[in-house]
Amino acid sequence: MTDIEIARNTKLDNIVEVAKKLDILEDEIEQYGKYKAKISDHVYERLKKKKNGKLILTTAMSPTPLGEGKTTVSIAIADGLNKLGKKAILALREPSLGPVFGIKGGATGGGRTQIAPMEDINLHFTGDIHAITSANNLLSALIDNHIYNGNELGFEKVVWKRCVDLNDRQLRGVRTGLSNEKNIVPRDDSFDISVASEIMAILCLSKDINDLRRKIGNIVVGYSKENKAIFAKDLKAEGSLTVLLKDALKPNLVQTLEHTPAIVHGGPFANIAHGCNSIIATNLALKLGDYVVTEAGFGADLGAEKFLDIKCRETGLVPDAVVCVATIKAIKYHGGTPKDKILEEDMQGLKNGMSNLYQHIDNIKNKFGLNIIVAINKYNTDLDKEIEYVKNELKQRNIPVSLSEGWAKGGEGAVDLAEKIVELCDLKNSFKYIYSLEDSIKEKIKKVSQNIYGAEDVEYTEEALKNIEKIEKLGYTNLPICIAKTQYSFSDNPKNIEGIKPYNIKVRDVELKAGSGFIVVLCGKIFTMPGLPKVPAAEKIDIDENGNIQGIF
Repeated sequence: MTDIEIARNTKLDNIVEVAKKLDILEDEIEQYGKYKAKISDHVYERLKKKKNGKLILTTAMSPTPLGEGKTTVSIAIADGLNKLGKKAILALREPSLGPVFGIKGGATGGGRTQIAPMEDINLHFTGDIHAITSANNLLSALIDNHIYNGNELGFEKVVWKRCVDLNDRQLRGVRTGLSNEKNIVPRDDSFDISVASEIMAILCLSKDINDLRRKIGNIVVGYSKENKAIFAKDLKAEGSLTVLLKDALKPNLVQTLEHTPAIVHGGPFANIAHGCNSIIATNLALKLGDYVVTEAGFGADLGAEKFLDIKCRETGLVPDAVVCVATIKAIKYHGGTPKDKILEEDMQGLKNGMSNLYQHIDNIKNKFGLNIIVAINKYNTDLDKEIEYVKNELKQRNIPVSLSEGWAKGGEGAVDLAEKIVELCDLKNSFKYIYSLEDSIKEKIKKVSQNIYGAEDVEYTEEALKNIEKIEKLGYTNLPICIAKTQYSFSDNPKNIEGIKPYNIKVRDVELKAGSGFIVVLCGKIFTMPGLPKVPAAEKIDIDENGNIQGIF
């Protein structure tokens, strides 16, 4: 059966019953049908003095284009923990429509380890991303309306972009204001995908609605002739945007196919944004469960680095254990096996590709000082000797490892992994950040580039250097950095899949995101608006005569 058929043929608990498992009262949720609900902020207020549960971060080695199953493994771990009698809960991101209709498909897990209702979660869910898109574009409308009506604030350059939650490369460069009306000034512009917008980052990094409003007000939307920053609050925009986001700020409650509670909230990309679910959802989950399984997008060089250097800094949280997902196909892919051959036997490619996995392990274990276990996410095409080779190589290096068979067996296929994670959570760690906030912007970039990416040095365009100088003059040097680069390589070159050294990191541009509280560093040819593949998943998605959706995977 396909993922959608497995999900559709599984009987779910009413969401009120799922809430009861977490000691959430019926009047503390707002139901969106039988199987989805928003959780009231009263719950956290009621439980905020309760001791936090253990935090488990799921990350991965560098991926292949179709991903390595972090969400599948995260769900399997939570289901496995509950099979051990632990009170476990998931805290995951919401899927973006871009990948659903693009190349990766849905983001609700797979096989026997899924969050449900999968069609709803993968499509409009509770409307959070639509609210983010509307808030983002309202701010754009307010900016252009202000300029049309006299430009009292003196906009010389607008840096705020419109967004849409779809992959549309045609919108990477546009020209707006072509109606020939008297006061409209045409300009070159571009769109972001909604999950890369600063509004998404702000929603995920806000502690409550007041913090959300303050952060929105601090968004830099443009600059004057004197290079003075113009903020959203100068346009009196923060109130109306907050109103649009008031319901989106509340976490969403759903469940796995094995009825494990899952809080799914926020969905920034990790290659072009900070790649973590919301602070509100994580903090709430830590009060509701004894073990919380969360994830950070793409490979550990992207999502995990940002989780640890941005989200942990913002919250004071530190993971008790880190799970690094590896697949046989990804190891071979990064060992030089051609993309169309990675499901076939290639022991040399497997041996060569282990270096990618080792670098991710070293980063988490030795650079960040955290306890780590490797989860081999098993595919039907994997050979026993390939799995044994990877296991033996890791055991020789004293790296804990477990085979995750959640896709085929559900939580039962991750019991061994869950047991080892419980043991890992009880060990002490020696967590440290990669850089200090007191470092200069260029020092931060260099430390991440050399320590995490393995680069020799950093190169800057003239535009990037100019913008770093501008940010420093505005007094924002002490913000963390959010590096946007390809997910397919430790370098900024997506074709350097094998990680052949030496290489430098090439910084194309640097952007201040004062609202979300970080500085975006654009490297290589990364785009904040993805494009569709030659054969997008959208071509296979349909609805039958009975109203059943088909083709989402």
